[in-house]
Amino acid sequence: MWQHEYSIETSASPETIWAIFCDVPGWPKWIGGLDHAEITGSFEAGTELNLTPSGQRTVTSRLVEVKENEGFIDESGHGEVVIRVEHRIERIASDRTRIVYAIQVTGPSAENIGKAISADFPDVLKSLASFAELKK
Repeated sequence: MWQHEYSIETSASPETIWAIFCDVPGWPKWIGGLDHAEITGSFEAGTELNLTPSGQRTVTSRLVEVKENEGFIDESGHGEVVIRVEHRIERIASDRTRIVYAIQVTGPSAENIGKAISADFPDVLKSLASFAELKK
């Protein structure tokens, strides 16, 4: 198993960040390298997300836990490999919020897969924070 956590602070509220997370078709506006994103139902546990990175095939992920204004966990994988990403929203002061992406990969080559998948997480978090600050 391999795991790592990335975070950033923002002046955007948890509610603003939550609204951005729930707008799955809007994710390409702030996730560089994501051409298309769709959700197969409501933003709740059990619902699937279909994400198409630039130049790659569509990846399907399933929401396994959803807590309004606190975050969500999605899970994807193939064969023995399971990729689980927790997206946490933590209010740290009345005007400060921490956004955390925590990734956990199990299965063969977990470290290599985890590092490859999460390589852009710092940039994604910066973009999300900036996008959220414009919306507040």
